[in-house]
Order: sequence, then structure tokens, then C-alpha cells
Amino acid sequence: MEIVERKGVGHPDSLADGIAESVSRALCREYLKRFDRILHHNTDEVQLVAGEAKPEFGGGEVIRPIYILITGRATAYVGDEEVPVGTIALEAAREYLDETLRYLDVDRHVVLEPKIGHGSADLRDVFERGEEVPLANDTSFGVGFAPLTTTEKLVYETERFINSDRLKKDLPEVGEDVKVMGLREGDRIELTIAAAMISRLIDDLDHYISVVEELQDRVKDLVAEIAPDADVAVHINTADDYERESVYLTVTGTSAEQGDDGSVGRGNRVNGLITPCRPMSMEAAAGKNPVNHVGKLYNVLARRMAKRIYEETSADEVYVRLLSQIGHPINDPKAVDIQLVGDVGREDVDRAEKIADEMLEGITELTEEFVRGEIEVF
Repeated sequence: MEIVERKGVGHPDSLADGIAESVSRALCREYLKRFDRILHHNTDEVQLVAGEAKPEFGGGEVIRPIYILITGRATAYVGDEEVPVGTIALEAAREYLDETLRYLDVDRHVVLEPKIGHGSADLRDVFERGEEVPLANDTSFGVGFAPLTTTEKLVYETERFINSDRLKKDLPEVGEDVKVMGLREGDRIELTIAAAMISRLIDDLDHYISVVEELQDRVKDLVAEIAPDADVAVHINTADDYERESVYLTVTGTSAEQGDDGSVGRGNRVNGLITPCRPMSMEAAAGKNPVNHVGKLYNVLARRMAKRIYEETSADEVYVRLLSQIGHPINDPKAVDIQLVGDVGREDVDRAEKIADEMLEGITELTEEFVRGEIEVF
């Protein structure tokens, strides 16, 4: 059997991840603008406390706002110059929420509180010593694998499809808080989907049921495109009780409006999935600084390394594990473990080693990609 999960962008844990990463990117841009270099920071601590809401067909309201605490560490002073870390964090969080949740009014539905302190002296020193190649800020590891299984592809692409502009244009009633759980037993796959619905856009129970049925049909069409020969069942909002008219309605499109809290690192790994049947790191990558935090860099690099090795060798599966040692250059790990599964030869092993060496030497290029927002970390 195989179990795979993905929490969508509107899930409270994903919202915490997204805010943390947005704050880090905003600080990077400000540091580069002011000092022409990124300064030490880690904003990977965001706590979301659910509010209270009363959704109802054709309307509803948020009674108590969602509370979001933005914590972490950042460089706020360079000589006599002060960097407005709190203001930057607040603006980045507001912008992210505005872009992510269509029916969330940040002014009315959210209370944002930045509480970012200063980093520890020893970690700031490690950060600043890495002039040519950054020195690892931690002894930690990253893992990656390739390729994705059919179940993994279906879970990932299903959430992406439900939260795509294309589907939202046709079914605007579907909110952003989507969770997809995939179960494969033998050759049969079941997708259980929780999709928050926007109460103001749904007139009554019949309207709600029609949206769920249409969404189910759309997902089945997607499944047929991705895995035409697979035996796949699709279930949506299985906690609904139509006789009692107890259904998954939300005012804002996220369960964070009532009863569902969120934290950085409790959701998807850097490949966008939660895969208990595969090797995983428990690192919360979102919000960590993109210069020398190996908990972020090594997980992304290991994933990319596995994918490239799979594509350029005859291996059926590839697993990569990278281990850092604090204070040592990030391009010189304590250990690199590459596992090739399948009918592979010496040339495949040599190719894998060469790819690993090349990608480790180019690891600093990831920093710019992170700052530009080109790398997904959840």
C-alpha cells in the first residue's frame, strides 16, 4: 500500500509556510537593496490561530478574526542603520494573503503581529564568515527521490488543478483550502478530497451538491489524463451530511477562519507532498535563509539531484541523502549518499557521482532562485 498527502495553498499549515517564505524573500530583497548582500535571518516560525465564522448559504460572516504571529530572527541593525524588519514582515504577509485567498479581507478577517527578534551571535558569525562559499549554519540533512509514483503525481496535480485559475473561473464556489489524501492498495487508488466552499456564492443545498458533483467530474477527467489505465476512485467532502444540511461551507475559503490552526513545517515537504512511505526530512524549509541554511538548501538540492540522476541514468528509482556539518562549506557535505535502484552499471554510478559534484559546486545559485520566488518549498 501507499499513502500520499498534499495540503493546498489555503490550508492553515500552507498559509503559515507561504507567509514565512514571503517574509524571508522580502527581507532578502531589502537587504540586497540596502547593503548589496543578504544578511542573517530565519523567519521559519509563523503561528496561525483560527478565528470564528458563521458561514451560511448565500452569505455568512467572520465573527472573530484569524490571528497570525510572525516570529523568527533577522538582522535589524547594521551600524547606525536600522532595517524596519517588522514593517517588511507585515507588508509581505498582507500581500501573500491577498494573492492567495480571493475572499479573505485582510483588514477585517486577520490580525497580523510581527515579533521578529535578533539572531544568535554564534550563528550570525557563521553566516558572516562564509565569504566565498557560505558555511553551513547547522548539522542537518536533506533527502530527495525520483521519479514520483502514479499516486504521488495524482495527489500533487489534483490539488494544483483544483486551485488553478482555470478551475476557479468555471467553479468560483470552490475555495483555496483543499487537502488531497491518496491511498493505493494494490492497483486501486482512492483520492479523498476536502474542498472548502465559498458560502456567499452558494445559494442552497442543491447548489452545493451540484458544485461537488461538478468538481468530482472535473477531477475524474484530470485523473483520466494523468493515469488513463489506473483504477481510481474520487471522494469529495466525505464528512458532509446532506440530510442535516451539514456541509463544508466557509466565508473566506479556508478552514483557518474557524477551528483549524496552522504552523510552519507541519505540511508539505519541499516536493509539495507528504510521503510517509518514502524517506522524508522533517525540516521546515519555508522561511529559512536561502544563503547557508542547509535545512532548506539541501532538501531542494537533493530533490533536484535525484531527478536529474534519474533522467540521465538507467536507474528505475533514485534516492539522495545529503548531510552537512555546521561551520563547513555548504558545497562540501559531511556525507553524500546516492542510491540507484534497478539494472544499473558502472557508467550509471560514475554519471551519478559527476552530477552530484556539479550540483554541489553550483549550490550557491539556489539563493538567487529563492529570492526570485522560483523555488517551491511546500
